[in-house]
Order: sequence, then C-alpha cells, then structure tokens
Amino acid sequence: MGGSGRGRDCGHRPVTVIVVPVYNAPEELERCLAGLERTVGSTRRVALIDDASTDPRVPKLLEGVAGHWEVFTNPFNQGFVATANRGMDLAGSSDVVLLNSDTIPAGSWLEAMESCAASDPSIASATPFTNNGEIASIPRFCHNNPLPEDPEQWARACWEAGTPSYPEIPTAVGFCMYMRRACIDEIGKFDVGRFGRGYGEENDWSMRAIKAGWRNVLCDNAYVAHSGGASFGPLGLGPGDEAMERLLQLHPDYMDRVSRFIEKDPLAKSRARVLKRLDAMKES
Repeated sequence: MGGSGRGRDCGHRPVTVIVVPVYNAPEELERCLAGLERTVGSTRRVALIDDASTDPRVPKLLEGVAGHWEVFTNPFNQGFVATANRGMDLAGSSDVVLLNSDTIPAGSWLEAMESCAASDPSIASATPFTNNGEIASIPRFCHNNPLPEDPEQWARACWEAGTPSYPEIPTAVGFCMYMRRACIDEIGKFDVGRFGRGYGEENDWSMRAIKAGWRNVLCDNAYVAHSGGASFGPLGLGPGDEAMERLLQLHPDYMDRVSRFIEKDPLAKSRARVLKRLDAMKES
C-alpha cells in the first residue's frame, strides 16, 4: 500500500473531532444532541455546523449546547457536502467522525470506532451498524429498519457480541463515518463540484480511498441509530439518476463492487453475533 501517511499513523490514537452538519429537523437534532451528551459529554470536541437553518428552533437548540461544544453557522445555505468539508477543515489535523444530525449515538460507539481505526493504519473509514444505513443495516441487511425503541440496548449488544472482525465494505455509509486524517490529506475532502448539495459524495470518497490503497470497514461493535432523510432530506437530497451517473462516470466499477458485496453478504456473521447477543439480553 502506497499511502505515505499510513506508516506514520500506525498505532496512533488521534483526538477525534465529531462533526455534525445541521439543517432544520429540530426534533431529530434534539435527540442527536441528547445522544452525544449521554455518550461523549463535554470530554470530546464536537463541531456543530448550522447550514443556515430556516427553523428558528434550531439556533435555540444549538445555543443550549454552545457552552461545551463548538457551534458554527454558515452565512448562507451551502448544502451538506460543503458543510461537511467545512467541518473537516475545522478539525485541523485530527481524524473526523462525520455524524448526521438525524442519528442517535449510543453506548460506546465512539470508543469502538476509534479502536477500529487504530487496529489497522490502512483503514480510511469506519461505519457502525445502524437500523437504517443500507449495507450497514441490522437486523435486515440493506433495509431501512424502523428506529429502535432502545438504541442503547442495540449498542450494548454490538459491544458485547464478541471480538469485532471489522469486515471490509465497498463504501462508507454517510450517516456516521469515521474518516482518517491521513487519508483526507492524501485524497482530499468530498467533491463539492461534482456532488453539489449531496448524495454520492461518501461513495466517491470511499472509492478514491480504495484506489489509493486504503480500506473501508464496518465497525461491527458500534451502533448508531438513524432516522434517515430528516435533516437535509427535505431539500430533495436523495438518490437520483444524475448523482449516480456522475459516480459511475468516475468509478465505472462501483455498482459491480457493491452488487458482488451484497450477493456475498460478508456481514452476515457479524449481524448474527449481534442478534444472538440481543436475544440473550432480552431473555436474561
């Protein structure tokens, strides 16, 4: 593997910065902030970036946490991709966890993801299990499972399901993705010019990482619940033909990679371990 940052990075545990792009969806944002408060508190650096929300409840929520987390506001609405890139810049030399504001972080999610990244210096990204996250979905693979009543129980089941295997995946899933700084420095941030206001940017970044010799993995002992489509979704930022065409122009083998992965389903064993542990917890 040719990335120059990987040798320096081996065994290093950087101070991870959690970056949360925000646009409207105050109810989901309130849940996300509560999850961050429970799981990381004020001990970690969190950068909340309001992309010029039009709902007046959002600034009030962010004002309430400005005492121990960093709050930034874009002067005008720039879209998810540019807002995420601003967060990567704000993180300086640190690794980044890009976290959607319609997620609910649970349990030891951050510790698990940092340990995952530290396990192999060639890891570019790590994605946790979730209810609604395409290839990272559990219990049903590649389905939008309902938001669980108790995300903490799911997080505990993932944490206690046995030794994590960190299986390789073809792409990170953008609801929550750990991004190694050395890889960002090597291949760049998200491509605002091509992916505009959203969709496809994390897939392109993941493919660029693979082509540069990096790996994308599932952190199979971490769990982050995800509502899906609540924050930037109302702006029409969903799967679209144009975005997919742009992605395939850049990476013609992308769909083949994903299709082969789904057909083989190498995450089945990890999901089975979690579901077995969850059943045992419910019986006890």
